[in-house]
Amino acid sequence: MRDNTKGGALTEVTFYILLSLYTPKHGYAVMQFIEEKTGGRLSLGAGTLYGALNSLQDKKWIEPYGDSEGRKKEYHITAQGKEIA
Repeated sequence: MRDNTKGGALTEVTFYILLSLYTPKHGYAVMQFIEEKTGGRLSLGAGTLYGALNSLQDKKWIEPYGDSEGRKKEYHITAQGKEIA
């Protein structure tokens, strides 16, 4: 992901991922949210999405939510992620 946080530029995909995580979601729900909100214009593959989620976690813009044992791992946006979005 090539987000330029110092210049304030976010990729469109990153913006939609952050937007989707204002309420906790698992990866597939994030993909559905993005497709729905963009009218199908943006469609992410699983590899792209999970790579992006890992990158956003590394940046501390999102974090795991709740106890994911036995369930799909959910994520939500952090305070820093909200500032970026």
